Amino acid sequence: MRTHYCGLLNTDQLDQTVSLCGWAHRRRDHGGVIFIDLRDREGLAQIVCDPDRPEMFKIAESVRNEFVLRVTGKVRRRPAGTTNANIGSGEIEILCHEIEVLNTSVTPPFQLDDENLSENVRLTHRVIDLRRPQMQKNLMLRYKVAMAFRRFLDSRGFIDIETPMLTKSTPEGARDYLVPSRVHPGEFFALPQSPQLFKQLLMVSGFDRYYQITKCFRDEDLRADRQPEFTPVDIETSFLTETQITALMEELIRTVFKESLDVDLPNPFPRLTYAEAMARFGSDKPDLRVTLELTEVTDAVKDVAFKVFSGPATSGGRVAALRIPNGASLTRGEIDGYTEFAKIYGAKGLAYIKVNDVTQLNETGLQSPIVKNLHEAALKTIVERTGAQNGDLIFFGADKEKIVNDAIGALRSKIGHEKGYVNGKAWEPLWVVDFPMFEYDEEAKRWNACHHPFTAPKDEHLAMLESDPGKCLAKAYDLALNGSELGGGSVRIHKEAVQSQVFRALNIGAEEAQLKFGFLLDALQYGAPPHGGLAFGLDRIVTMMTGSESIRDVIAFPKTQRAQCLLTQAPSAVDERQLRDLHIRLRQQVQATVEVAKE
Repeated sequence: MRTHYCGLLNTDQLDQTVSLCGWAHRRRDHGGVIFIDLRDREGLAQIVCDPDRPEMFKIAESVRNEFVLRVTGKVRRRPAGTTNANIGSGEIEILCHEIEVLNTSVTPPFQLDDENLSENVRLTHRVIDLRRPQMQKNLMLRYKVAMAFRRFLDSRGFIDIETPMLTKSTPEGARDYLVPSRVHPGEFFALPQSPQLFKQLLMVSGFDRYYQITKCFRDEDLRADRQPEFTPVDIETSFLTETQITALMEELIRTVFKESLDVDLPNPFPRLTYAEAMARFGSDKPDLRVTLELTEVTDAVKDVAFKVFSGPATSGGRVAALRIPNGASLTRGEIDGYTEFAKIYGAKGLAYIKVNDVTQLNETGLQSPIVKNLHEAALKTIVERTGAQNGDLIFFGADKEKIVNDAIGALRSKIGHEKGYVNGKAWEPLWVVDFPMFEYDEEAKRWNACHHPFTAPKDEHLAMLESDPGKCLAKAYDLALNGSELGGGSVRIHKEAVQSQVFRALNIGAEEAQLKFGFLLDALQYGAPPHGGLAFGLDRIVTMMTGSESIRDVIAFPKTQRAQCLLTQAPSAVDERQLRDLHIRLRQQVQATVEVAKE
């Protein structure tokens, strides 16, 4: 029905007769000449309808926004002074010979160029929302990114293998989505949170290079960068070391950015250990564009009179300083605002010192209510370590280490971007390596896996798995970009004896391990090769590339923050017969039956 896409026409087609199909984006009547901006997925083309063709002109007069049209006409150069540099076809227009209305449209719920739409309106009318040029660009870029991943992995010998969507419920850190079995009453499948165990089984099966762009599911509280269903680029390989895996994945990401955005990422990516990243930035995915850093002062304030500092410093907590160059100019209102921001992350408050004169380590040179409670030696250490100068401001976080890292790490990024403490680079990737194997759960009084329970410990830490798990480091690695995690992975445990050791460290007994992971433990006994991998978040990568605020803007049919699809009104009630077939009775129905019986 068509010879060209609208947005791909240019002066190469001058004097050619073309046929176009698309939607009427805009119709304008200029003194007897009708202009129609015809839109398809590639962009716009201007159609000129002259009244010297009465039959065609009459149809053009009837056209309204979002009518579906087929247009045939001759490509000609636009008159001088009327070109449009904002669109690919901006130098040409099509003099219409024939026009056919393939379908009419009712008035859309909103104009496609309306920039003030609520997300609920957009998601309710997602079909129309997806027609908007920005959404078309977003999904086209998503396709380009996915294809760049595939081309690279295919060229390196990776094989695309599907893994099951209906699988066994296993503890992986979030709630599973459960699917009741009709054939096996009272039993359930789970939708996969990741293909983790299956890709390890594929390595044992001899498929030494696997990848999959797949759907995964987690029933967790949502936010801008989370969805109940999400799309990882899942990768696993055998017979490569930790360093070789990260080098290959780094080449992959550089290739994807080059092919998709024509962006050259640095080579090589910088690397930080987890310990250094937390010490300097309070985050395991720091935004390196921000030039501010945290400074450790815990040891310097252990004996000060200010209990807010000395309490955490003497009880295993952390006291960290964040120097803001020229920050003394911050108003009281701004400081209060940053204090409230820090409280979101669990901080009880936000102490600060304004540096007026670094030569006077007292209330004359240092302006703050806390200075009188800090002795001169502590103040000297703080000033020297932070490198504070006259006119600077120093914020402090003092609490449990996690609270300080979360609060001051987030504050660092917020102030950095708001006040311009950035290095001007568009993209700052970073490998974070040497993660802890375990973290201690104070409430449950047990160790949990930081990554997942199939991550291999450093070879030299094997002996500490059961004697001192808190000191064990893992062969784990995350790739961060501009303060977001692009992907994470690890070298896996390939020996059954080591896997059993890790389970014991996690307080998972032999019986429980066999019940939940028996198929993996059994497979590891049949000559499992050394293997490892990584998963990249496709949604998150495309979100960053497009500059979108939410991954919902790069997913065709997303859910809301309440895990609802406003377009289809899912989730929804189902027929009672369906429930009976699945041997399910809803609790409210049971309660209603009891109440009726009592009456």
